[in-house]
Amino acid sequence: MRVVCLAGGVGGAKLADGLAQVLQPGELTVVVNTGDDFEHHSLAIWPDHDTVLYTLAGMADPVQGWGIEGESWHVMDQLATLGEPTWFRLGDKDIATHLYRNERLRRGVRPTEIALELAAALGVRSIVLPMTDQPVRTRVRTDEGWLDFQDYFVRLRQEPAVREVAYGGAGLAAATPEVEAAIAAAEIVVVAPSYPVVSIGPILAVPGILESIREVRGRGAPSVGVSGIVGGKALRGPADRMLTSLGEESSALGVARRYAGFDLLDGLAIDDQDASQAGAIAELGIQPLVTATVMTNRASRAALASAVLEFAIGIATGRTTEAGAT
Repeated sequence: MRVVCLAGGVGGAKLADGLAQVLQPGELTVVVNTGDDFEHHSLAIWPDHDTVLYTLAGMADPVQGWGIEGESWHVMDQLATLGEPTWFRLGDKDIATHLYRNERLRRGVRPTEIALELAAALGVRSIVLPMTDQPVRTRVRTDEGWLDFQDYFVRLRQEPAVREVAYGGAGLAAATPEVEAAIAAAEIVVVAPSYPVVSIGPILAVPGILESIREVRGRGAPSVGVSGIVGGKALRGPADRMLTSLGEESSALGVARRYAGFDLLDGLAIDDQDASQAGAIAELGIQPLVTATVMTNRASRAALASAVLEFAIGIATGRTTEAGAT
């Protein structure tokens, strides 16, 4: 079974780990958001990619969900002593990843090739691909003006209300041959419970990706998502507040409406506590699956992944599971 998962952030990394647990090595390709990428202390930082990478490698900090477990912070502490900004903290082991990446970029190696090298070095058996090799930078407009995404997300702790989101450079970017080939070969496309606007949005903004997903759907490969909004709230981060400040509804139905606008999904998994929204989601032409979507450990990640894949297979074969009935 060939599965492509669009992902970003901790929620995306968790579902990717669940999928990797239930699929065979090499069957899963994760297409990762790069709109969060930026340069800091002269290093190329890929936050979403590295969160997915470390999670699939079994290295991620289990409390934070990002970074490396058992980190030390000597470099950051010394930078603070020297008066340098440390609002974006990089652990010592994590810095090794960035140093490796910087050297490879300096030699002209494509970001996709670097991602594949890192995954191989860390023993990751799934394929992790940046959404594009060209720079795309997410920016948000607040009442005080435009901000780079990491300024908003980390330095300002997501406090300003977001009025508008832009994906700088997306129109000039292109899906890589690896991403296009993975989607073209996919039997199932999964949209992870990542932030709809700033994690999945940048991926869909890259020319070629959404079109490729629509093509495989037309050939019978279902595209199913998982709502990251549960009970009207994001499990972590500002996704709920962002949807509201952008004039959208912070709910599983709101997520369904956003993706319906892209003609992206055949089905959407929503949490048990949002079961009352299943009928309205079905009216959008998206089949709902009501199930437990909160991932608290590796077993629950695998359970959700199994439910999502079974749901997708049911859509593809014309079967409706009891959990997905409306």
